[in-house]
Amino acid sequence: MAERYNLGVVGYCPPSRFDEDEARRMVNEGFDQVAATHPNTEINIVSGLTHVGVLGIAYEEAQKRGWRTTGIACKKAQEHRLFPVDEQQIVGENWGDESKTFIDSIDGILRVGGGPQSKREVGMVRDKVGETIEFELALITEETRERIADL
Repeated sequence: MAERYNLGVVGYCPPSRFDEDEARRMVNEGFDQVAATHPNTEINIVSGLTHVGVLGIAYEEAQKRGWRTTGIACKKAQEHRLFPVDEQQIVGENWGDESKTFIDSIDGILRVGGGPQSKREVGMVRDKVGETIEFELALITEETRERIADL
């Protein structure tokens, strides 16, 4: 049995709007880095259980690769579409209640965009000397949409 590497994935979720194709490219680039760094290792993608935003993209790409998936989320996640993960754990009532359990469950983290909670969780992984991979991803604002429409 190969050893398991648990990679946390954080990033933008609705209502944030972003270029989903670019986010998918970044997720795959991060996954390729982890696969290259941890050959002969079972990779498990650990994220926030929902099938939305960057989290949903990460779960889809993990599934395409035949990787395991785990969801760690608070009860509020159940108000959204959920990804059919291999394992799930519900921790607490509100967003952020699951952060410590999430951090304790992962060996490294991939961030694709994301707000304050995503950045805080990356810092927590860095503090425990875990592997961090980060991509900045621009948000699509109303102004950006109008500029694109004018092209």
